[in-house]
Amino acid sequence: MDVEQVIEELYGLRPEEFTAARDAYVAEARKEGDTDAVKAVSGLRRPTTAAWVSNLFVRERRSDVDRLLALGETLREAHRTLDPAKMREASGQRHKVVAALAREAAGPARDAGQPVSDAVLHDVEQIFHAVLASSDIAEQWATGRLVKAPAVPVGFGEVVPEVAVPRSESAKPSKPAKSPKPAAKHASTAEAERRERARTEAEAAAAEARARDEALHAAEEERSSAQAEVVAADESVTELERQLKEAEQAKRAARDAAAEAEKAAKEAGRAARDAHRAADRARSKLERSAD
Repeated sequence: MDVEQVIEELYGLRPEEFTAARDAYVAEARKEGDTDAVKAVSGLRRPTTAAWVSNLFVRERRSDVDRLLALGETLREAHRTLDPAKMREASGQRHKVVAALAREAAGPARDAGQPVSDAVLHDVEQIFHAVLASSDIAEQWATGRLVKAPAVPVGFGEVVPEVAVPRSESAKPSKPAKSPKPAAKHASTAEAERRERARTEAEAAAAEARARDEALHAAEEERSSAQAEVVAADESVTELERQLKEAEQAKRAARDAAAEAEKAAKEAGRAARDAHRAADRARSKLERSAD
């Protein structure tokens, strides 16, 4: 079995098709006695919907994939060199590009008949952010075989503030800004708090969705493993039944052969006795003739 080809095929299937196809290949490899293939294929994990959407995007939109990989190299280089200008420019591109590419990624998935919810789209964006943050994740992502959304390194991609003007370049202190009117200040604070609460609730809902998705994924993996064990047990029972049937057939054949041999022995015994009697009569006749 060509394991590499099997893996490539499996991660191109829709998530709900993955487990059955994988188990079928495991059964085929087990029947062929290919233990290495059994181990490699049975260990493959079903991708989450977001990971599958991302994998499909990698397979079908290579130009966009190259664009994201190039932006990731620019961002990581800016962080390594701590170049404020490059970091501001790359960070500004980052959110726009990720949001746009996530929407683009939903297109092929929907064309393939897979619905893409807002929660899934959010996880696709997280995958793209992680790709930008880590060269290792980018390399793994580019294979089109992700299983779930990787975590984005903390603090990566934050926009760097403008460098403060040195005090010597600002001889005259600027006039203090007028304090906003109490009502306007209160309204602004309330709006900011409302936005913060909305953002917190959205993040909590997205986290809950991801947790549920992970729980579903784990349950499906357990079910898949159990089904694979059932298949293996069924195959063992079938093989033992076949061996038992062959042994019973061999036993019957041996009994038949033994019966035939016993019959032949009896006939040979009778023939030998008849021959001895005939020999005795001939000898007696000969003796009488001699007298």
